[in-house]
Amino acid sequence: MDLSWMAWTWPTAIFFMIIASLLVVFTILAIKFPETPRTGILRIETTRGDRLFITLLGSAFINIAWLGLVGENQPWAMAVCALYAAAVFRWV
Repeated sequence: MDLSWMAWTWPTAIFFMIIASLLVVFTILAIKFPETPRTGILRIETTRGDRLFITLLGSAFINIAWLGLVGENQPWAMAVCALYAAAVFRWV
């Protein structure tokens, strides 16, 4: 598959495929297992989709900060993002 039409690399394409897959999975979960919003440490009502959005946004900032402060050793930034995601889904 040629990705040159948008100057994408395979890691970029995989990233967006994972985001699209997450959206599909969370949509199926919302339909199959409806939930009531819950209030966490932010004192706002959130659903799974809200927590996914907060996780994705925060992970973007973590990766940008990591690149600026540490450099290109991104696997460790991914580990920090995984911990952040676990914390968001548990406590937010």
